[in-house]
Amino acid sequence: MGRSRSTSGKTGRRSAAVAAVEEPVDGGLAQLVPDPDRGRAWTLLIDGAPQSHVDLDDPAYLSFEYQRRLGHVIDLVAPPGKPVHAVHLGGGAFTLARYVAATRPRSTQQVVERDASLVQLVRRELPLDPGARVRVRAVDARAGLAKVPDGWADLVVADVFSGARTPAHLTSTEFLDEVRRALKPSGVYAANLADGPPLAHLRGQIATAAARFGELALIADAAVLRGKRFGNAILVASDLPLPLAELTRRAASDPHPGRVEHGRPLTDFTGGAAPVTDDAAVASPAPPPSVFR
Repeated sequence: MGRSRSTSGKTGRRSAAVAAVEEPVDGGLAQLVPDPDRGRAWTLLIDGAPQSHVDLDDPAYLSFEYQRRLGHVIDLVAPPGKPVHAVHLGGGAFTLARYVAATRPRSTQQVVERDASLVQLVRRELPLDPGARVRVRAVDARAGLAKVPDGWADLVVADVFSGARTPAHLTSTEFLDEVRRALKPSGVYAANLADGPPLAHLRGQIATAAARFGELALIADAAVLRGKRFGNAILVASDLPLPLAELTRRAASDPHPGRVEHGRPLTDFTGGAAPVTDDAAVASPAPPPSVFR
């Protein structure tokens, strides 16, 4: 289904003439829904589940809570404005790659998104800035990561969902071995994880990261950490000390404040969970239908 391209201008409310775009992709039915409050902004949904929000006029604007938290990690991975090498596993609408390009000009980025039909849709309807140094590979996340040169990346972001679940092969110590290989010694890994009570998946992912990285932090809503509801948590890992004070300040000042756990409290949170290996890995749990209502 096509759409009119007329808008009410660069900012402000959008003209009613702009219609949503619907198109089948490899992962289901993709919808690009116009944001009524921002001139050239769109929300990407797959089978009704929100995936990404993009503002073409303001790519530094992050609407989704979990993307803002990943934005904090991006902001703190290097001095402000310094270009970085970044790998994004899971493309969606390339929101975070656009954010890096806007906030860290001259950065070099690789986006790995398995859904080739989705990549084509996003490229056509929400084109990347032609000046941005972003390469997009339409392959499986782990296969794409394997092609990243050793020690190339300052940052690896994992935000991969298939049917609203993280595939099993992206949850293991062997997967994190590939992440570590691609990262510089000072590099940072950040993953968007989703879980609900009893938080077995989240605890296992923390234990898995702890088996491969020396420093960890977790950013999430207090209600999610207490197992009160299903939600997202951002796991941050590195071999060098993390900017915990600034991460904590930024997460606490978000519109939906988050909490940062680290050190002994984070170790205790795992409850003795064992690291996940390839032979025991399973996909993350499916979210309850109420999450997307």
